[in-house]
Amino acid sequence: MAMEPERQSTSMALAKVNISTVGAPAAIGPYSQAVQLGGMLYASGQIALNPASGNLVEGGIREQTEQVFQNISAVLGAAGCSLGDVVKTTVFLKDMNDFAAMNEVYARHMALPEAVPPARSTVQVARLPKDALVEIEVIASIPAGH
Repeated sequence: MAMEPERQSTSMALAKVNISTVGAPAAIGPYSQAVQLGGMLYASGQIALNPASGNLVEGGIREQTEQVFQNISAVLGAAGCSLGDVVKTTVFLKDMNDFAAMNEVYARHMALPEAVPPARSTVQVARLPKDALVEIEVIASIPAGH
């Protein structure tokens, strides 16, 4: 269920809109799950937290990547978007040796026949929050009328 967007003025002509949903883990700091600016959505990185329990899902990279996409989909949905609207992703991996397994799950969600795959960067990092194995952030184009 989506919460009512919170509008915040900026010095620009466009207003930033806070996008938040209980279908994804709540922001635990001074940041938004996503911010809409004009026709674009900038989503914070998601790790494999179960939104109901707040705990990291059990399993390896495949299970964690699957949960990450569930969380991303919930945030996108709160803004009237879907995975097909994503134009850029950044994938943070704890271990680049997990790339192939992560990429299998990624392809199921992002290589949609009706959509152009997004641009992507993938990097290995020293550590992720809660010692997660993967974090993914996205930028999406909001469909007209949303």
